[in-house]
Amino acid sequence: MSIDTQVRTLPSKRVERRAARARRIREPRADRIFMFCVYLLLAVFLAVVLLPLLYVLASSFSSPEAVSSGRVLFWPVDFSVRGYHAVFENPQIIQGYLNSLFYTVVGTVVSVTMTIAVAYPLSRRTLVGRNVVMTLILFTMLFTGGLIPTYLVVQSVGLLDTRWALIIPQAIGVWQVIIARTYFRTAIPDELVEASQLDGCGDLRFLWSVVIPLAKPMIAVVALMYAIMQWNSYFDALIYLKNPDLFPLQLVLRNILILNTTGGGAVDASVVIQRQQLADLLKYSLIVVASVPVLLIYPFVARYFTKGILIGAVKG
Repeated sequence: MSIDTQVRTLPSKRVERRAARARRIREPRADRIFMFCVYLLLAVFLAVVLLPLLYVLASSFSSPEAVSSGRVLFWPVDFSVRGYHAVFENPQIIQGYLNSLFYTVVGTVVSVTMTIAVAYPLSRRTLVGRNVVMTLILFTMLFTGGLIPTYLVVQSVGLLDTRWALIIPQAIGVWQVIIARTYFRTAIPDELVEASQLDGCGDLRFLWSVVIPLAKPMIAVVALMYAIMQWNSYFDALIYLKNPDLFPLQLVLRNILILNTTGGGAVDASVVIQRQQLADLLKYSLIVVASVPVLLIYPFVARYFTKGILIGAVKG
């Protein structure tokens, strides 16, 4: 029997599998070992990042007694939402949460607006002295005045113990200006500017109607950077703020984690133990609550993140 006759008698699926197996390129052993090491290393990194998150999440849904006794690992013990009840019943935490939302939203809007206002003119070749200005901006990235001079400046302009003390001093980031400037230089060609000028379009109209719609990936990335920085910032609040009503959530979280300020003192030992157990539980619940806004924002800008970073930081 010929080979063709034998092939015709085989089921069609078996023939397709053999053909696919024949076309498949066998990877060298060294490549398979290398890929195995890569996947193993990624799995280790995933475990290092994921396991602490699982521990915090499991602890937040456990009872205070289980958390204090160390019986919680990666699954809730004696399931309870008492920690979240304590979080949302504490007026200081609620006020800090609202303050952080204000600082994040307003600070991000101000920072993105000022970054675009600085980066776009520096990206145009018609601006005289743009290289000198960019050099001065880069100089501030390498050398700063220091903490005490910065504090004195904030105090002298009347921003001390105000909400604007957490927004204005950190309004513009040098790295974000570099990303935005490079993006504008690569994504907005000079021919587009000349064509808009021929049509009678002014600079502000061109910036609002043409540049900003084309720069959505970069704006999303820069906004995410500023938002995360504002949400996680507590050192500026620790220095510039004295009024507890202005404290952001991260400063409240610091007080709970380090200073353990959960309420007034108690004389009864059992009450002290209960408050300590609740304080231990409150740490994990507050960490989860503080992480929710960033986790909700990130999926909406994740698709822009890689594109904006690559175009803004590699090209140009």
